[in-house]
Amino acid sequence: MDLDDGFFEAASAYCPAPPAGQEDRFARLRLIRSRRVGPATFRRLMAEHGDAATALAALPDVALAAGVKVYAPCSEAAARAEIRAAKRLGAKMITLGDPGYPALLADCSDAPPLFWALGDIDLLARPAIAMVGTRNASSLGARMTRRLAADLSGAGFTIVSGLARGIDAIAHHAALDGGTIAVQAGGLDVIYPAENTELAHDIGRRGLRLSEQPFGLGPQARHFPQRNRIISGLARAVVVVEAAARSGSLITARNALDQGRDVLAVPGHPLDTRASGCNLLIRDGATLVRGAEDVIETLGPATTPSRTPKTPDLPFPPPQPERPWRDRAALNSQILAQLGPSPVAEDQLLRDLGLTPEQAATTLAVMELEGQVTRQPGGLISLGHIRQDRNAKRGR
Repeated sequence: MDLDDGFFEAASAYCPAPPAGQEDRFARLRLIRSRRVGPATFRRLMAEHGDAATALAALPDVALAAGVKVYAPCSEAAARAEIRAAKRLGAKMITLGDPGYPALLADCSDAPPLFWALGDIDLLARPAIAMVGTRNASSLGARMTRRLAADLSGAGFTIVSGLARGIDAIAHHAALDGGTIAVQAGGLDVIYPAENTELAHDIGRRGLRLSEQPFGLGPQARHFPQRNRIISGLARAVVVVEAAARSGSLITARNALDQGRDVLAVPGHPLDTRASGCNLLIRDGATLVRGAEDVIETLGPATTPSRTPKTPDLPFPPPQPERPWRDRAALNSQILAQLGPSPVAEDQLLRDLGLTPEQAATTLAVMELEGQVTRQPGGLISLGHIRQDRNAKRGR
């Protein structure tokens, strides 16, 4: 189908009216699940044909005009199966045009035509801040994330992230009592990574989980950038904590800029490649973040009351069950993953790893002798010069 540029521009800004009923919702689900129909095409078809049922009927002719000779829209059986899966999980469909659809996200040209929600949908009406960062968080990065997420959620902001390991998971944990939204790359019933299964269940009970993908779909590489645009689209701003120069977190930051959102970043040591992306963002104009006050000063206070935390904020994570570290090489890797050029308190490092001093003493002593770690006055520890040089050569 040939469409002029004016129509494309008008269609990208088109927002469908609220669904007329269950049949209309069903037709919208079939339309967006049809092959080669994405958010932009969905809007164009709705703008041209007025409703999803008419657009569905026109799809084969549209496909034929585009050179696709054999084409069938999403079947009724497939759409009904997806609705049954949603009922089993207790998820709710929220469509573009619904009163409960987040206004900021609806303004994005590539907003999802619908998504499934599990949990407290009232969180969608609250001002939100996205927090993203590396999956390989350092001890200092983890502490900063916990403090920021707890303070911002306590100030009335919903914390949005992607349920990934590292910074995402830490932010969700810290904001559970104040309000957090997890945007999943796959279907709502597919938890990835599996290590965050318990966290995902907690968010479903106490926060909100979202996905635009059908149930049963495992996340693939192309799904993560799609998820990232929703994370930034839901939020008034994106805060980046520890991100490499080439990372998914910087993709989210670029999405945020394209969507007209503020981008803020926590600075890091120049020799720590986990902070290189944040430092680049700050160099290029992102707001430097030292604490929640800097974020609130940039955005202004939240406009809705916060939920009262059920437990006081803690400076450290709750104690973890003791884990046997029989494999010294594994423990060595865990310690190196937590450390950077900036010193961190040794007792904090042990808390983060769930270790007693006795469990870590021998390994730390060997690592110090090998130059992998350096002990500093005041009970501090950091990566040793040998390890820093090796990381720099590898571009870690």
